[in-house]
Amino acid sequence: MTDDERSSASLERELEQTRDRLAATIDELVDRAHPKNVVQRQVAGVKGVFVDANGDPRTDNVLKVVGGVFAFVGMLVLIRRVTS
Repeated sequence: MTDDERSSASLERELEQTRDRLAATIDELVDRAHPKNVVQRQVAGVKGVFVDANGDPRTDNVLKVVGGVFAFVGMLVLIRRVTS
């Protein structure tokens, strides 16, 4: 086998390996971008804010959100009273 034949075979092997890596990367990107997986990641992120690793609620964060909701509703009631 000549040097040219060896380098040609080596180049073909490298191209095949590169093609395989590219195909695996594309498959991974398609999997990550699948809507179901995106939703699961978002739900896990929100859960992480309101639930600790043991599954117990993080009352400090829950109370902050509840307080914000009450403040928002209170502002709406106040605005409706002032404008009527």
